[in-house]
Amino acid sequence: MSRIGTHKTVVLYQDNNLEVYYHDTCVVNVSGAYITLNTGGWTTPTTKRRMNQTSEAYNLGYRVYQKDFNWYVDYNNRTMEFIGDKITFET
Repeated sequence: MSRIGTHKTVVLYQDNNLEVYYHDTCVVNVSGAYITLNTGGWTTPTTKRRMNQTSEAYNLGYRVYQKDFNWYVDYNNRTMEFIGDKITFET
């Protein structure tokens, strides 16, 4: 188990699955060929930061950002919008 960020963040890596929890929400889940990003309803700068820190630490290649109150993910030369609290995309 390792840490990303300095507060209320736990990283679990087992059986080739990566889970990053911020407070009680799994904000990043990498399982097989899919990445799921989940705000848990908390669209805060820190949630977004933890998602991006995970991408940087594990070389996942995505970037989460906000524009006009909407959240987006850039990954592999495409931009996807969060619909609701989460987004899942294929690696």
